[in-house]
Amino acid sequence: MTTIAEVMTPDVTVVSPQDTIQKAAKMMAEWNVGALPVCDGKKLVGMLTDRDIAIRAVPIGKAPADIQVSDIMSKEVRWCFSDQQMGEVLQEMGAEQVRRIPVMNRNSMELVGIVSLGDFAARENAHVDKAMQEISTPSAPVRPAPH
Repeated sequence: MTTIAEVMTPDVTVVSPQDTIQKAAKMMAEWNVGALPVCDGKKLVGMLTDRDIAIRAVPIGKAPADIQVSDIMSKEVRWCFSDQQMGEVLQEMGAEQVRRIPVMNRNSMELVGIVSLGDFAARENAHVDKAMQEISTPSAPVRPAPH
């Protein structure tokens, strides 16, 4: 059985809650990613996506240099352990409608990587169809954070 450690992307670029969304957006562009784990030191405290910037930050009307990551990040983070089985995590991703999930070390509880549907799809034996169908099912609209 394949574990997440075998398919994840290690050495993930992270952003701090105190960073501006301008810095975060530049990092996303530089690394060609749509999501960044938010870490306070080595502790995972949130996730920031390009979608968060578009639907939570832009409506505020402030300059990107004046909005901190902590103001718009998703604080309810779903994550998995590096020693979990691929099928179990893929099922969780489908149920939670997420395309990528941070990977934690079970002992240290530190971020060790990130795994995406693309990582699973790259494996010959991965069955991503059901998860992709669940993830693609429309969910309730996200409401902007009050300010």
